[in-house]
Amino acid sequence: MVVFQSVTESFGAAISSLNAAHLTDGVIRRSKRMMLDTLGVGLLGSSTPVFNVALEHSKRFQAQENSSVWGRPGSFLPPYYAAFVNGVAVHSMDFDDTWHPATHPSGALLPALLALAESLPTKPSGLELLLAFNVGLEVQGRLMRFSKEAHNIPKRFHPPTVVGVMGSAAATAKLLGLSPAQSMAALAIACSSAGAPMANAATQTKPLHLGNAGKWGLEASQLALLGLEGNKQILDLESGFRIFYQDYIPHHLAEVSPTSQYRWVLEDQDIAFKRFPAHLGMHWVADASAKVRAKILANEPNVDLNQIKRITLRVPLSRYIDCPLPVTEHQARHSFQFNCCSALLDGEVTVDSFSSKRMNRKALRELLLKVHLENPQDNQASFDKMYCEIMVEMDQGETYTARCNTFYGHWRNPLSQQHLVRKFKTNASTVLTTDAVDGIVQIIDSLETIPDCSLLGSYMQFHKHIHGDEAYYSASA
Repeated sequence: MVVFQSVTESFGAAISSLNAAHLTDGVIRRSKRMMLDTLGVGLLGSSTPVFNVALEHSKRFQAQENSSVWGRPGSFLPPYYAAFVNGVAVHSMDFDDTWHPATHPSGALLPALLALAESLPTKPSGLELLLAFNVGLEVQGRLMRFSKEAHNIPKRFHPPTVVGVMGSAAATAKLLGLSPAQSMAALAIACSSAGAPMANAATQTKPLHLGNAGKWGLEASQLALLGLEGNKQILDLESGFRIFYQDYIPHHLAEVSPTSQYRWVLEDQDIAFKRFPAHLGMHWVADASAKVRAKILANEPNVDLNQIKRITLRVPLSRYIDCPLPVTEHQARHSFQFNCCSALLDGEVTVDSFSSKRMNRKALRELLLKVHLENPQDNQASFDKMYCEIMVEMDQGETYTARCNTFYGHWRNPLSQQHLVRKFKTNASTVLTTDAVDGIVQIIDSLETIPDCSLLGSYMQFHKHIHGDEAYYSASA
């Protein structure tokens, strides 16, 4: 039995030692769902203004190795920058998956892994991609479980910029076949690129967090491959990874042997998939608001919603998603009030809810002024424990209430495979041909048998609006 001298050493050994035989059917199934969803929201996000800015910036850089830009036929960038712009696309509308403890795990991993896979002389198989993806997930999940603070909705920094960059380093280290010592170095190097403030939530800068996490993790593993070293106790020291979590208490990972079973975090903690592009907390609000709207209409089918006198939302205390009068789409995606009023007026929240036309409706702006928030002490700022209660008071004195404890799409109430595939196809078909959309679904479905995972990069460029040599793209909704 190996006795590790440090937590960091145990992580380096696990990254290097985990192999495809350790993957279980459940982990493969869940991670393929995550990949499909990430590709879909990334394709939808490739039409957003923030993606366009990131792409224009990244076109300044050139290299001998190039990787595909999603949704842009014939557009290629050096792997670091392909990882960056595709990661930005994934988070550009806040439509990507969310884990517990709180982070967006896939957007920091898949763009970096696919960019790296395309650039390697020997292309990795689908099974190798699945293994590397799950190694990156595992590192994120383990690190977050060393802190109770990490279980709550974040206040100080955006978690993907901390655990995401470490996960990207681990995942790409696995795909590169780094040794335990090199994997430790990759984690140490990545840690020096970790962290971004929550002050940039609800702005165009927030999507850059996922792009940078993937890019800097990939850069860290490439530097480690070239022999660069860092602190060999980066996960142990108070001045190392512990600076991000004040209550951080790390533990050694168990020794991984080639033939032993391994218990993955993903087996015990499923993923939340969003039904519309907004902060995860908005999904409780939207579902509760849609329920109370149905009650109002059942009692008063011809009601004028202008007759609403007051709306009370009982939600957790979280300042960055308390935005009474959002001006931009990014603020609206992080506004309890906006998502409540959208669901009350329309019965649902959709991609189009965040268009300028919908946001500037007179009825919505007037309704926003009637929303009041309450923060009950038992309503904890945790995606695993929070709830939303809504009370609507009408001018004539009627009162309607509803509550959402677990929305559809949450890990306790996961999207069906049918609905997940439908979400992917709806998102991807805004950019790709029908054949390409169906082809990606088939590749992901049988990914563990695919000999060359870089095939995905080709499918991600089959844009449906091609005229001669010209490709053109519509603006974001």
